[in-house]
Amino acid sequence: MYIYLSVLNLLSITVVMAQLQQGGPDEKEKTTALKDLLSRIDLDELMKKDEPPLEFPDTLEGFEYMFNEKGQLRHMKTGEPFVFNYREDLHRWNQKRYEALGETLYNDAWQFLLESLWHVIQELSLPHGKIITKYVYELLQKECHLKKATLPVDATESEPKSFIFMSEDALTNPDKLLVLIHGNGVVRAGQWARRLIINEDLNSGTQIPYIKRAIEEGYGVIVLNPNENYIEVEKTKAQVQLSSDSSDEPAEKKERKDKVQKETKKRRDFYEKYRNPQKEKETMQMYIRDNGSPEEHAIYVWDHFISQSAAENVFFVAHSYGGLAFVELMIQREAEVKNKVTAVALTDSVHNVWHQEVGKTIREWMRENCCNWVSSSEPLDTSVESMLPDCPRVSAGTERHELTSWKSFSSIFKFFSEALEAKNTSVKPTPTRRSNRIKYEEL
Repeated sequence: MYIYLSVLNLLSITVVMAQLQQGGPDEKEKTTALKDLLSRIDLDELMKKDEPPLEFPDTLEGFEYMFNEKGQLRHMKTGEPFVFNYREDLHRWNQKRYEALGETLYNDAWQFLLESLWHVIQELSLPHGKIITKYVYELLQKECHLKKATLPVDATESEPKSFIFMSEDALTNPDKLLVLIHGNGVVRAGQWARRLIINEDLNSGTQIPYIKRAIEEGYGVIVLNPNENYIEVEKTKAQVQLSSDSSDEPAEKKERKDKVQKETKKRRDFYEKYRNPQKEKETMQMYIRDNGSPEEHAIYVWDHFISQSAAENVFFVAHSYGGLAFVELMIQREAEVKNKVTAVALTDSVHNVWHQEVGKTIREWMRENCCNWVSSSEPLDTSVESMLPDCPRVSAGTERHELTSWKSFSSIFKFFSEALEAKNTSVKPTPTRRSNRIKYEEL
């Protein structure tokens, strides 16, 4: 039978043990015998009983999937969308197969909650979906003709590195520059949401439509990579020993603590081996210099690339946590941002001007130069009330958080054109999106 039956049998034995412990001497002898039996059971092998090897292809073709002419992920033979329950009653195997292809696996509401509370859960480790990431990187280079720029710019050969993508004219275009920042989580440069890439299409799930249209309209382009903050390396035996022996506590207290830690580690290792059996070695995170968080990354790219560009007009599109990173950039580089940035389009941004302690001058600038397309049941571009004294909020025309960037695509480029025209003619744009703005300065 499958894993679930094996686990149920194990639970049944445990229940019987609990019942026998309440009886007399004979029952206690039986309990001892059952304990001896359980000690002989290899739980790791039991969990993997009848389970196929967790070995998966490393290409889309290997999975027999491809993106069709509409950018939708479909099976090469059947034409059907991706199927999660590929093997009946083998949930773990199906899940690992799904993760191998790059699916985030949590539902839309949970994803939004995680992104909103990123500062609390930033240490969580989520699947990286290397196949999807690699595929999108290839599209950025081959179809969009972007190039990689290594971070830090003065990185040594041995230190951890990251990168961003840029168009050839990103630093030399004298007119316009578009900067794209995605949200927090498993997504990487060029992506809005992996869930959309796998279950919908490339247009809605990636930044490629933004990049192509921007290039067509004469923008230079910079694509940030704010979630690439560290690399994982295998711990050496010396590092493992040092981390466990570094305490100066009394011997007796340390012995009790070590005993508890060993039991905890044993349970955690068993769970981790079940959840991720391919991870056999202890690893440590080596953070990328000056790019250890999305906020640091945004400031670093501003200092070394965006502020050095020739563009007279810089435009930002920032989704979800990317909006928070942009606001932090404004706090740290207020004068520079005001001087160089013409307009900012936020899509369901999770920034908070109170929690981030945004000053009055920044709030005033945001009200005039930013607009936040939020998830809403209202039609696209309908004004949405807000109690926060920051930028105007309008409906993105969808209630799905991850779809807001795609649904507001055309409106955002129109917003940029109006902002540029208003700047060139020294006339404020028509207040179609700002008509219901609250006069927060009077609060």
